[in-house]
Amino acid sequence: MLEKLIAFALIAIVLCSCERSQPLDANITQVTTETSTYATNNSDIEQAFTNKKSNVLVSGGGVVIKLLADDNIGAKHQKFLVKINTRQTLLFAHNIDLAPRVPLQINDKITFEGEYVYNPKGGIVHWTHHDPDGQHPAGWIMLNEQKYQ
Repeated sequence: MLEKLIAFALIAIVLCSCERSQPLDANITQVTTETSTYATNNSDIEQAFTNKKSNVLVSGGGVVIKLLADDNIGAKHQKFLVKINTRQTLLFAHNIDLAPRVPLQINDKITFEGEYVYNPKGGIVHWTHHDPDGQHPAGWIMLNEQKYQ
């Protein structure tokens, strides 16, 4: 429990250095891969942000805009920022003790499924991995048609 509190405190500190999000207006993001272009609907995330909801299972897509240092306290997490529309950025905390590291670069386009946690800067997405205990829905991150979970 203490490790989780410390991890969330560190995430909050990182978010303080992130750009502030504004109210939302568009909920469709174009995601282009080397083989296809398709629309990703981020409306569940945008609605959770607008309504200040947390612990919501969401899926969506966006563009990686910043790679952050790993969080090595407790369970190790790969951290990065993803822009999902013109005004909202998400912090990802991808557990690399339970899932493989995603080989991300700036401007990579990803799709994902995970659990959204509200904060006024745009929100956090975590649980982008399988649950070894089978108690939580599995999340994932898709990059170049490769699923990481």
